[in-house]
Amino acid sequence: MATGGFTYIMTNRMHGVLYVGVTAEIERRIWQHRNGEGSIFCRKYGLDRLVHVEEHSSIEDAIRREKQLKKWRREWKIELIESANPEWLDLGSRFG
Repeated sequence: MATGGFTYIMTNRMHGVLYVGVTAEIERRIWQHRNGEGSIFCRKYGLDRLVHVEEHSSIEDAIRREKQLKKWRREWKIELIESANPEWLDLGSRFG
């Protein structure tokens, strides 16, 4: 059975370090990042703020989007975040 997926961007503060990730279970993944069980990169830089999330109809689409975003310049990622979340609010509360 195919399931959807999410691409997301985590940070530690406005215009801080950025991490692009992909998951099928956004609630669980955000919990992992916030509790030191996510990626080593997020743990190292204290990335616990979800500032951008995109939902996809399939995990394959989410993976394609993650790869695309990872190739983007930092400035483009910041513009993407600020287009939907200009105050860099933590969106994690939307997911449990």
